[in-house]
Amino acid sequence: MYASVKSFGLLGLETYVVNAEVDLGGDKFNFDVGGLPDAAVKESRERVEAAIKNSGLPFPYRRITVNLAPADKKKEGSVYDLPITAALLKANLVLKADTDDCAFLGELSLAGEVKGVRGVLPMLLAAKEAGIKKVYIPWENRAEARVIEGVEAYPVKTIRQLLAHFSGETPIAPVPFGVDPAERTDGLTPDFADVMGQPAAKRALEIAAAGGHNCLMIGPPGSGKSMLAKRLPGILPDMSFAESLETTKIYSVAGKLPAGCALITNRPFRAPHHSVSSAGLSGGGALPRPGEISLAHNGVLFMDELPEFSRTAMELLRQPLEDGKINISRVAGTVGYPCSVMLVAAMNPCPCGYFGHPTIRCTCSDAMRTKYLARVSGPILDRIDIHVEVGAVNYEQLTEKTKGESSEAIRARVNAARERQNRRFAGTGVTCNAKMTPAMTKQYCVLSPDAERMLRSVFDKMGLSARAYDKILRLSRTIADLAGSENIALEHLAEAVQYRDLDRKYRAGEI
Repeated sequence: MYASVKSFGLLGLETYVVNAEVDLGGDKFNFDVGGLPDAAVKESRERVEAAIKNSGLPFPYRRITVNLAPADKKKEGSVYDLPITAALLKANLVLKADTDDCAFLGELSLAGEVKGVRGVLPMLLAAKEAGIKKVYIPWENRAEARVIEGVEAYPVKTIRQLLAHFSGETPIAPVPFGVDPAERTDGLTPDFADVMGQPAAKRALEIAAAGGHNCLMIGPPGSGKSMLAKRLPGILPDMSFAESLETTKIYSVAGKLPAGCALITNRPFRAPHHSVSSAGLSGGGALPRPGEISLAHNGVLFMDELPEFSRTAMELLRQPLEDGKINISRVAGTVGYPCSVMLVAAMNPCPCGYFGHPTIRCTCSDAMRTKYLARVSGPILDRIDIHVEVGAVNYEQLTEKTKGESSEAIRARVNAARERQNRRFAGTGVTCNAKMTPAMTKQYCVLSPDAERMLRSVFDKMGLSARAYDKILRLSRTIADLAGSENIALEHLAEAVQYRDLDRKYRAGEI
C-alpha cells in the first residue's frame, strides 16, 4: 500500500514543499527513511512507532519505506514526524480521508502528543503560495498562524485528535486570522528621561534613529553608554507590517519566537557578549541558522566594548552592514538571511578607560592606547556614520531634580523625520536615509553653496574616503529632515561633520 501527504522543508528562509511518501511492502519488519534525512529525521522511526502504539492505534509491522521528496535536498529537524505518521496511517487504512489539499507539520512525543517546531510561519506562507488550503500544525505554534490570511491552520494536540477530526467525530476549529493585542510583544522600554546629562549623546542617538544610521559611542566607564543604547528602541519608529512579518520569520526559523507570540511588533535589540564567536554573530550550523546580526534585523545590534570582540567577528560585519544581507555557505548549500540593522557600538578610549577623564588619571601609555584603538579597523569605523563622545557625568548632573526629555517626545520628532523620508522614497524599497543608493544621495542631498565650500575643505583636511563623503551627505539629510528643512544648510552639514571626527581625535592623542 502506498500513500503520501505534503509537508515543508526549510533552507534558511527559503521554504519548499516536501512530499512524505510511505510504502508498505513485505511481511518482514523494516523501517527505512530516505530523502537525505539528518539524524533527527532518521530518529523519527522510533518516535512514530511509539507514538502510534501508545495512541492505541494499529502499527503495521511490515517493510515500511519512507521517502521525503525532493530527495536531493537535505531534511533536518523533527518537523516530519507528523507527516510521516499521517502518510503511514493512510497507507495502513487507519486514516481514511482525502488529504490532497492538506499539509502536516509537527514533532511527536512517544505518547502521541504533537510538539512544537520551528519555522511554522514561513511554512504557512509557502503553503499559501503553493495553493495548499489546510495545514495541520502543533498546538504550541498556533499563534504564528494568526498573521496568515488565506490558509486554514488547524492546531493539533495529539494523533487521536487528528483522527477524530478527519472522521468528523470532533472537528478542530481553525486558528482565527488576526493578532490579539494581548499577545503583541510591545513591552516597557526604558525611558530617555532617566538619563542624566549627556545632551550631545542623546542628540546623536536621535539623529541615528531618525535616519537609521550606525553609531559609535566613546567614553569612560560609568558614563552611560550602555544605558543610552538600551533606550534607543524606545525612540525608533513603529515597524510596518512587512518589517514585523520578516523579523518574525527569522525568529520562527531560529526557534526563538516567544511562546504565544503571533507577530514581533517592537524592534529587536540584540546585545551579544564580546566573547561571541563568528558563527554566533553571523549564523552557522550544518544547515545554518540565523546569528545575532540577523536576529537584530529591522532593529538594533549593540556591541558593547567593541575592541574586545575578536577581529574576525568585527570584520565579518563589513559586507552585511553595506548590503543588509548575510550569505552563509556550507556543504549543504548557501543560505542568505536579511540583516538590515542599526549598529550601535560602545568603547572606552583606552584599556583602563580613563584617557581624557577630568578627574581620574589614565594609567595607559601611548603605545597601549594606540594598540587598543587599532583593534577597531579603519574600514569598520568608515561604516559607522556617527562617532560621539560620551563624557563623565558630574555630581550636579546626577542630582538634577528636573527629568530630561522623554522617549515619547523624541520619538515624535523621529517619526516626523521618517515620514518625510517615506514620502521621499515611496515605491523605491528604501526606508531611511542611511539606505540611500549613490544615485539617491546625489539627487536628494543637494548642498547650499556655503555648505558645498565647507565640505570641499573638510574632505581634504580630514582625508575622507568616498564612503565617508556619502555618509556625511546622508547624515546631513537626516539632520535637515529633523529640522523640517527641504534643503541642507551649512548648520546641518557642520553638525554632520563633527560626528566623523572623534576616532581621528583619539587616534591623534589630542585629548
